[in-house]
Amino acid sequence: MTRIDDVARLAGVSTATVSRALRGLPTVSADTRRRVLAAAQQLDYRVSPSASRLAGGRTGTIAVVVPRITRWFFGTVVEAVEEFLHQCGYDLLLYNLGGREQIRQRVLHTANLHKRVDGVMLVATPLRRVDLPALSALDLPGVTVSSGTVVPGWPCVRIDDVAAARTATRHLLDLGHRRIAHISGDPDDELAFTTHLDRRRGYLAALRTAGLTPDPSLDVESRFTIDGGTRAAEELLRRGDPPTAIFAACDEMAMGAMTALRDAGLRVPQDVSVIGIDDHDLAGVLGLSTIAQPAAEQGLLAARILLDPLVGRRLDPPAHPPGAPVILPTRLVVRESTAPPRAH
Repeated sequence: MTRIDDVARLAGVSTATVSRALRGLPTVSADTRRRVLAAAQQLDYRVSPSASRLAGGRTGTIAVVVPRITRWFFGTVVEAVEEFLHQCGYDLLLYNLGGREQIRQRVLHTANLHKRVDGVMLVATPLRRVDLPALSALDLPGVTVSSGTVVPGWPCVRIDDVAAARTATRHLLDLGHRRIAHISGDPDDELAFTTHLDRRRGYLAALRTAGLTPDPSLDVESRFTIDGGTRAAEELLRRGDPPTAIFAACDEMAMGAMTALRDAGLRVPQDVSVIGIDDHDLAGVLGLSTIAQPAAEQGLLAARILLDPLVGRRLDPPAHPPGAPVILPTRLVVRESTAPPRAH
């Protein structure tokens, strides 16, 4: 039976180079890869992925932890990560928390990750101070995506949520709106997200910069879902004196708000303007103005950063400055759902 060292001898390289070449890793030159592939074909050698990984002391697998895989942002990030890992010869082990704190605790505080993966990516997964020693004990490279929690030694990739919310609110202010409502995340969510807190800060900062006193009656909390946005908008309408504009902390909430307004006989944007954050795949179809965030790019960059120490050299081009947080830009996308108020 042909062995990997037979291929290495014929190709004139080390067994480690043969393994990397056959796995398609980017650390092998094109000429060397051609020699290895030719030698493997001549000897009719078939690589065993599991044996190759174990020989190098690696599992060839990356753990990706997400709060809810069914949400647009998380699904988009995971898809981008999986595609990049596949190109580099790695597998993805997905941990979907399903919004449950008990599962989060089990994943982070037991031996679930130990010796099963080569690295860990936490996507918008809330962390508490007591979680940090458990992550450190894994002794694995890690990266966070869209997280308000700093893990010592782990890079982070995210957007500036405060700035994104400020831009969305300022767009409504520039159109002439003054009664601007905000619908945001539920602080009673089991996983205790922080994203909605940053986006509320941006909303409030924009109002105060414009010389407006925030009105608590225009701030409604609900879940980051279409149904949550519907319920929040319905609550706003029940309170009387409806706003002329709504800033939703995510596009899915904005879509729900548009549904509630329509069902109440109000027109968007003639009666109430609506803007969100994300640039969801359906935002363009619905004519929703939004702050576009690069979800797939966040996942791709995080995956590049995570593989840096695993492939033995920095990927080309370098993924990020060592130790620095990576904050990707957002942009305002104006569509049909925002317009000046009628009185204006």
